[in-house]
Amino acid sequence: MELRFWQGSSHRTWEVTVLFIPAALPTDAIPAALHEVMQRLAAVSIDIAHRIARGGIDEDLAGARGVNADGDGQKALDVIADDAFRAALQDTAVRYYASEEQEEAVELNPAGTLALAIDPLDGSSNIDTNLSIGTIFAIYPAEETAAQSFLRSGTDLLAGGYVIYGPQCCLVVSFGAGTLKYVLDAATQGFVLVDAAVRVPPSSSEFAINASNYRHWPKPIRAYIDDCVAGTEGPRGRNFNMRWLASLVAETHRIISRGGVFLYPKDDRKGYQQGRLRLLYECAPIAFVITQAGGGATDGENPILTAAPAHLHARTPFVFGSSEKVARISAYHDLPEHETSALFGNRGLFRS
Repeated sequence: MELRFWQGSSHRTWEVTVLFIPAALPTDAIPAALHEVMQRLAAVSIDIAHRIARGGIDEDLAGARGVNADGDGQKALDVIADDAFRAALQDTAVRYYASEEQEEAVELNPAGTLALAIDPLDGSSNIDTNLSIGTIFAIYPAEETAAQSFLRSGTDLLAGGYVIYGPQCCLVVSFGAGTLKYVLDAATQGFVLVDAAVRVPPSSSEFAINASNYRHWPKPIRAYIDDCVAGTEGPRGRNFNMRWLASLVAETHRIISRGGVFLYPKDDRKGYQQGRLRLLYECAPIAFVITQAGGGATDGENPILTAAPAHLHARTPFVFGSSEKVARISAYHDLPEHETSALFGNRGLFRS
């Protein structure tokens, strides 16, 4: 089946073609109620991966397209991906569709039993730099209203996952019984299950944070980073490496592969007091994948999956990765004031 539609613009018109490939995704490990929806998500992802690979040849995917519902800048591919996923899910079991790119959730199928929240194109600021970007999705049981369907904790998730568009195109997903990894086979244009029991490595010498915001962070976060940067001379007694890609999907995939920890804390800048990442579209599904793979995910102190968003675009601080590291960061918030205030303080309790 082929679906075509057009996204108009005062500058140009995009044609979005989604090819539904029968073998886009093997369904052996997928709950029966989610077979069709997962096939559609996989098929659209394959099409997006192809478009990204041809970016600059056929179209300017990084071109500005205004702002989304939350005031963030949109790229052309943000809009293309959002339209493609929404159109592909129109006649499925998805009743409500909520996108980071739209102000309100929309009803697709009044008889549907599922509610799908999606960040259609995560990391779009990296489109023109050829770094890995992705799609993040979360599937809940549909309730009577969109608000009831989405404004709930991640413990109600039926599925959560992401697609990363990089040197490999991978789909990483959990249905609540472990985490699965699929890789797109370029020869067949279908996903292949390569790991049915993904595990986050328990230890790593890497951490990911945007260090340019150090002066704005809460004291416990600064104390944790101070101790990592201090290396063998600090209370951790070992050296660490810092990573930062500005793409949540890419950071997640590295941690799934190599371990470590990612931190996007709240800080004292305007608009960042509650963190910057969206709980519904980004943090809950990533936390679901990570915890099902044996890792940890919190807002710095409390588990992300127990939090319910107050509205569709609610933000939250986010810390996730190897469980021991996530737990250690939570413990820093329990330290007395004099320990979190002292640069490279002798926090002997936290020695490796």
